[in-house]
Amino acid sequence: MARSVKTYAPLFHLDAETTLSLQEQIRRRVIAAIAAGIFLPGQKLPSSRKLAKELGVSRNTVFLAYQLLIADGHLEAKRRSGIYAANVIEHPHGKISRVAGHNAKAGESIVQAPRFLQREIALSGSYQCPPDWQKYKFPFIEGRYDKSLFPIHEWREASRLALGVKEVNEWSLDNGEVDDASLIEEIRTKLLPRRGISARPDELLITVGEQQALFLATQLFANQNTKVAVEEPSLPALRQLLKMRKAKLHHQNVDDEGIHIDDRLDDCDLVCVSPSRQRPTGVTLSLDRRKALLEKAQRQDFLILEDDFECEMNYLGGALPALYSLDDSGRVIYVASLSKVLAPGVRLGFMVAPAEVIAQARRLRDITTRRPSPNNQRAAAFFLSLGHYDTMLRRLTAVCEERLIALRDALNHYRPASIAIAPVKGGTTYWVRGPDKLDVSLLVRAAETCGILIEPAKGWFALPDGPKNMFRLGVTSLPVKMIRDGIMHLSRVIKELDSPQQDNAGTANGNWLSHKQLKSRMKGLTLLNSTVYGEPCTIELHKDGRMSGRSGYAGEDQDVGRWWIEGDKWVRQWDSWAFAEALAFHVSFVGDTVLWLDDDGHEVDRAIVSTPKE
Repeated sequence: MARSVKTYAPLFHLDAETTLSLQEQIRRRVIAAIAAGIFLPGQKLPSSRKLAKELGVSRNTVFLAYQLLIADGHLEAKRRSGIYAANVIEHPHGKISRVAGHNAKAGESIVQAPRFLQREIALSGSYQCPPDWQKYKFPFIEGRYDKSLFPIHEWREASRLALGVKEVNEWSLDNGEVDDASLIEEIRTKLLPRRGISARPDELLITVGEQQALFLATQLFANQNTKVAVEEPSLPALRQLLKMRKAKLHHQNVDDEGIHIDDRLDDCDLVCVSPSRQRPTGVTLSLDRRKALLEKAQRQDFLILEDDFECEMNYLGGALPALYSLDDSGRVIYVASLSKVLAPGVRLGFMVAPAEVIAQARRLRDITTRRPSPNNQRAAAFFLSLGHYDTMLRRLTAVCEERLIALRDALNHYRPASIAIAPVKGGTTYWVRGPDKLDVSLLVRAAETCGILIEPAKGWFALPDGPKNMFRLGVTSLPVKMIRDGIMHLSRVIKELDSPQQDNAGTANGNWLSHKQLKSRMKGLTLLNSTVYGEPCTIELHKDGRMSGRSGYAGEDQDVGRWWIEGDKWVRQWDSWAFAEALAFHVSFVGDTVLWLDDDGHEVDRAIVSTPKE
């Protein structure tokens, strides 16, 4: 009779998807088993040969994991007997019992009663990005970075240097919550001068990201008697911080030159601005308005909180000096952070203000979170001193510039008649205004089902009557090769949601010029229109079929191409613009306006007819 063979389920399983090595996984699983009481003190573990067979790994892998666990005191080896769980302390498993009471059910906790819970923190109102955003094909979400942008090797080098014996002996000391002197010096001498700022070490404070700097500033300068002006739209988290201080909020509108500077700011105590890259529109506060704001602050006796968001991402226009650098009266509190690409793992920001303010901010920081990780501070100092930060910025700037221009060109190509974007000088986003009838809340859901993530504008507006047709597109989370396809698919979704246009004569199906009419009407025209990003564009249709174009306020962007007629469609093809593709349209005229139409009679683009070329 055959003897039955016993089979055993493996003690634990290894994860083939994780980045941890097999040896590290085994060590973690054994420690977890000891903590859970599966291996009690003095209990024998499987031999390295047996465990290796169960897990399907080499015996040497298990042997090395066991040796490290023995060296760390988790296991002990007994000569000619085997490996045992260490008997260092008595394991508490199974020896703790309740004396009285019962486990509270969900929702029944007494601490939730209004008598005890004095404040409930609501969601900020901003868009909640899906946690699995990487799985979407077109994630146009700002602030989420694809892995290729993080400087892994450079940060590893900086972290390794920060863990040297001499470095650890320095940053691990209890030094009264003083920030890392080397990081202070690197920021003071390398980053701040680029913004035109000169500051002493005692005028600089390291924070846990930019958000903590905003928290400290609102705690110090706002209460129920303070009137605070914030941009409209603005950062929801900043508004929430001010509301927690019960400040009286005034919402000041923003246009293409930044925040409006007018008499409505006169009775404010604090004005909060993001001049380099306005959150969320991305526009830059003009130099004239910067000077006007500082003059008004001096004249009306108020302070300015400057959030210098994305200050180093200027590649479509020259950088303007920070408000702090233009201020001669000490009225500006300046907050910023290290590059956003480092934010997910490093979380380091800083505040610049008069020494007396920094001293108060430091005391407030110390009774809440204390100083940011000294290890991270020292690593960041090495990262800056070795030139890695500058190298990363050059690479990040080149990548984001390419992506932002690709986004701009794709919007201009697919939605010129129904989308306009704010003029920006850099950054990583475009603030988009869609067709008037577009409901972005519907668009977000419809786009998501097509693998497209976009951020609605609603949460950025404080006032309830904010526009419903605005959204934001970011380029940090997807490669440049995906941008055009993503906008093409988004355009289709918008078209499906947008009701057919019936406002202009000539947009109805079939009401367009014939082949003969096109030949007589289009030759020699000069057409004036504007790009989706607001710059003027002039197109000349030469009689011999050549085509030339100038775009920009100084005509700095130029291209040439060809135009011709196929059936009852007018066709154009640029050498570079519009991806150098041949595009065919039906054409209709309404007065001096030429309309380009698709096959359904919907308006795709338009231009004003100027004096025909002689």
